[in-house]
Amino acid sequence: MSSSLFASGFRSFFLLAGLAGLLLVPLWAVSFAVGTPLGSGWPPTLWHGHEMFFGFITSAIAGFLLTAVPSWTGQKGFAGRPLIVLTVLWLGARLLIASSWLWPPLLTAAVDLAFLPTLAILIAPPLLRERNRNTPLLIVLGLLWLTNLVFHFAVIRNDPPLAIRALIVGIDIVLILVTVIGGRIVPAFTTAALRQRSITGVVQSRPVLTVLAVAAMGLVLVGDIFWPDRRIAGLIAGIAACIQVLRLLQWGTLRTLRQPIVWVLHVGYAWLPVGLGLKAAALLAGSGFAAFWPHALTIGALTTMIMAVMTRASLGHTGRPLAVDPLITVAYLLLSAAAAIRVFGLSPLRLNYPVVIVWSALFWTMAFAIFVGVYSPILWGPRVDGKPG
Repeated sequence: MSSSLFASGFRSFFLLAGLAGLLLVPLWAVSFAVGTPLGSGWPPTLWHGHEMFFGFITSAIAGFLLTAVPSWTGQKGFAGRPLIVLTVLWLGARLLIASSWLWPPLLTAAVDLAFLPTLAILIAPPLLRERNRNTPLLIVLGLLWLTNLVFHFAVIRNDPPLAIRALIVGIDIVLILVTVIGGRIVPAFTTAALRQRSITGVVQSRPVLTVLAVAAMGLVLVGDIFWPDRRIAGLIAGIAACIQVLRLLQWGTLRTLRQPIVWVLHVGYAWLPVGLGLKAAALLAGSGFAAFWPHALTIGALTTMIMAVMTRASLGHTGRPLAVDPLITVAYLLLSAAAAIRVFGLSPLRLNYPVVIVWSALFWTMAFAIFVGVYSPILWGPRVDGKPG
C-alpha cells in the first residue's frame, strides 16, 4: 500500500469519493433498469440515497476537512494511522450496508454512525486550541450525524418517508456548508485567477448578501424540518434562490470562461439557486418540470462543487500547477449534463423515465471514470516538489 495515500487527508478520501461516484451510480442504474438485486436488505431507493449522501458526499467532506483544518490552524496535518482507521470505518460501513440483510441492523448502524464522530474527534483539537473561526463546522458534523441516526432509525422501523426526510435535511445542511465555504473560495479563487490576467475590481463580496444567503439557507433547513413539502417551504426556497442569484452575480462569472478550474466553481454554485428555484416552483405551483429539484441540488450543486474542489485541491496540495487536464474539463461538462438530464429529461424534454436514469447515470459515470483515471496517480503518488504530504 502506498505510503503517500495516507500522507494527507485529501488523498485517500478524494480517491474513495471518486470510486464511490464511479461505482454506486451505475449499480443503482442497472438495478433500476433491469431489476438486478442490489444485495442490500434496504429498499433500493433508500440504499441509493443513503450511499450517495453518507458514502460519496461525506467522503469528500472528510477529505476537505482533513486537509483544510491544518491549513486553517497552522497545525501538523493528519497522516498515517488516523487516516487508515477512518478509511477502514468508511469501507466497513459500505460493505455492511451493501450486504445488510446478513447483519443485525444495529451493527450496520453502529459502524456507519461511527465515521462522522471519529472525523470530528480528529479535527476538533486544533480547531478548539486555536479558537478558529471554522470551529462551528464541528456542529455541522454533529447535525449530519444526527440525520444519519434518524435515517437508520427510520430504516429499522420501516418508515421510508422519515428516511427520505432525513436525507433532505442532510442535503440542506451540506448546502449551508456550500454557501459558507463556497462563498469564500469562489470569489477568492476567481480574484486570484483574474489578477494573473491583470483584471481587477471585477469580483465583489458584499457582507450583507453573505449574511442573507447563510440565513436564507438556514431557513430552508428549518422549513424542511417543520414544514416539509408545504407552501411555506417553497416560499423560503424561492427567497433563498433570489438571494443566491444576487450573490453569484457579484463574482464575475463570465470573466472566468477561459479557465475551467475556475468556471466550474461558478457552475456548481449556479446550480444552487436553480435547484432552490425549482423547489419553489414545485411546492408553490406544483410545476411538473420542477419535480426533480433535489437532483439539481445534489448532482448539480453538491457534486459539481465536490468535483471542483477535489480537482483543484489535489493539484495544489501535490505541488502541481493549478491547471486541469483537458479531460477533466470534459468531466465537468458531463457532470452538468447528467444533472440537466436527470432534472429536465422527463419534462420538458419528454424522455422516458428509464432513458432519463440511464443517460444521466452514463454521463455521471463517464465523469467519474475520467476523474479516477486522471487523479488516481496524483492521489496515490508523492508530491512532485518532493515536500511531505
